[in-house]
Amino acid sequence: MEDPHSQSQVSNPGNVLLDRGSLSEREVELLMEAARQHRWGHRDATAILVAYQHGLRAAELVALRWDDIDLTTGRLRIRRSKGGAAKAHAISAPESLALRRLRDEAAPSRHVFARHVFARHVFALHVFASEHGAPFRVTGYERMIARTGAEAGFGFVVRSHMLRRDLAVERSVELNTRQ
Repeated sequence: MEDPHSQSQVSNPGNVLLDRGSLSEREVELLMEAARQHRWGHRDATAILVAYQHGLRAAELVALRWDDIDLTTGRLRIRRSKGGAAKAHAISAPESLALRRLRDEAAPSRHVFARHVFARHVFALHVFASEHGAPFRVTGYERMIARTGAEAGFGFVVRSHMLRRDLAVERSVELNTRQ
């Protein structure tokens, strides 16, 4: 018997497992609504929003640092993993508001992971950090996504890569229509 967590699948009434590639925009909104119910709901919902808007892999998302984000110009520098080139992306208005709130709500941290000083407070270097200032890890992010998907009532295991696929399809369609 195959491990149900080995890949993202949805079961249908005929008891046949189907591979699920990506989430729709509405499903992402439901996922964010469920994430807001967590103890660190705003952080979790913002992570989902940023990952979806920019098509980030889990490792790219948790590697985001505050110096990668310029909220005054609305630009986000993404250091791509797997050999991809670093790029600057525009930040949408909802993202900007969510990131500003996340920055403002970040508790001052005195732990080893804290590096930035703003107005005499030390804040975590990474955008998505724990309450202790430690960077969010890939496994923690992926667990949060799976748990949130279950809480949102999806009938399948939600994986972090499902936030990327829709954007990749949209971009390939855009490129093909331009050519």
